[in-house]
Amino acid sequence: MATSTTSYNSINVICLEEKAFYALVDTVVERIQDKMQVKEERWITADQAMQKLHIGKSTLQKLRDTGAIRFSQMEKKHILYDASSIDEYILQNTKNTF
Repeated sequence: MATSTTSYNSINVICLEEKAFYALVDTVVERIQDKMQVKEERWITADQAMQKLHIGKSTLQKLRDTGAIRFSQMEKKHILYDASSIDEYILQNTKNTF
């Protein structure tokens, strides 16, 4: 993990590589969740899935129909989506910047 510290008029600036920064953010979020005992639900509604993915109903249905995300359908109109599957889908479609 590469870091550097520079002082500007009594203000310390810490520079982190992108990978180290996101690892630090993940660690902080995890510690806060553990402390507050906040855990994301395993199964979420269509509205929550659309909000998480920033998509509409037809795109959500397309992801479901193509098997891109996991879902459970207990009744004809009652569909729940696997939140970890959505997280995996987002990570699989992440592009590195140059």
